[in-house]
Amino acid sequence: MSDAVPPPVIDLNADLGEGFGRWQLTDDDALLSVVTSANVACGFHAGDPSTMRRVCELAAERGVVIGAQVSYRDLAGFGRRAMDVPPDELADEITYQIGALEVFARAAGAAVGYVKPHGALYNRCVRDEEQARAVIDGIRAAGGGLPVLGLPGSRLHEAALAAQLPVVGEAFADRAYTAEGTLVSRREPGAVLHDPDEVVTRALGMARDRAVTSLDGRPVDIAARSLCLHGDTPGAAALARRVRSELTAAGVRVRSFV
Repeated sequence: MSDAVPPPVIDLNADLGEGFGRWQLTDDDALLSVVTSANVACGFHAGDPSTMRRVCELAAERGVVIGAQVSYRDLAGFGRRAMDVPPDELADEITYQIGALEVFARAAGAAVGYVKPHGALYNRCVRDEEQARAVIDGIRAAGGGLPVLGLPGSRLHEAALAAQLPVVGEAFADRAYTAEGTLVSRREPGAVLHDPDEVVTRALGMARDRAVTSLDGRPVDIAARSLCLHGDTPGAAALARRVRSELTAAGVRVRSFV
């Protein structure tokens, strides 16, 4: 019997379809040649019907799993502004967004495979139990047992597990971490990493060693099955290709969690 340790496995996800009308932010075509999961904007922070259709078609064509990236209703603020939405209303808006994307995914011969909150909603659900439960209620109302992609140990994952939904831990190679394993606010200096070499090094550490160094220099355990590659930064597609190439060269298998 072999005692060989199986190689680590990681999913690569990116936020896609983040445009509206003639305005396009993400290089969807290039990123869909790299990632294994696509977090598709569902119209509340970005995205319009034609963009959603196009991204779903490309993802289905290339075997990339389609995920619903749900958000607060905040087109003007790109979903990054703090909002107080009543739980019942938020749950309905989550259901609505998943349903809208599901129509386009099915038309492309695929289906929505998971759900991931975006921006302010993502961060709010790390600690806010009520908002996290509302998101999960919305996912359940959309039907099926869709996996929930989010920060390990978050209130969102706790609510998902309580509702018997699968959870998938996520990490961010280009974001700074606190010693508690949460993301440093974008309002703080050093919250977003821009050095490609540093991003690649952190991606390798997260995938192979399940660890990262916090902003104040302390080691942090990272229990992640998926690694997010932000698509709204300059040179995102080239960086994503480099990350995948370096992971593969290091013996990491890149594969979707779905």
